[in-house]
Amino acid sequence: MVSAKQLPADKHKGFLAGTDDYITKPFDEQELLLRIKALLRRAQIAHERKIVIGNVTLDYNSFTVCRSNESVELPQKEFLLLYKLLSYPGKIFTRIQLMDEIWGSDSRSGWETVTVHIGRLRKRFEGWEEFEIESVRGLGYKAVKKV
Repeated sequence: MVSAKQLPADKHKGFLAGTDDYITKPFDEQELLLRIKALLRRAQIAHERKIVIGNVTLDYNSFTVCRSNESVELPQKEFLLLYKLLSYPGKIFTRIQLMDEIWGSDSRSGWETVTVHIGRLRKRFEGWEEFEIESVRGLGYKAVKKV
């Protein structure tokens, strides 16, 4: 949505009406193009259920991570955790957010479960240059694309 209305209440109304993004006039054309590309990238991820980072492809349908001729099939929770983080590179997720999303809010597991799974993912993809999972002290984790 492009609007001259800049108040938070106006933006809230726009999002509640169903808009995917909101930008106010006057706007920078480059920013608008970047926002459009970001929306298209997220739509492609949702439709194809694949994430491509350089030579690495995460395939949601098979829970596999492929790189060149190498294919790694992950346990469901590990794959879902990695897929979530790489769907939003640079975004910080708290352990509780990840627990709720991947294991469900009614899970009896503690947030330590996330820490264990992150450790497994780091070990499994150690040395891969395309991405890494970073800890954000006191907050949680984020994935960082390197290519």
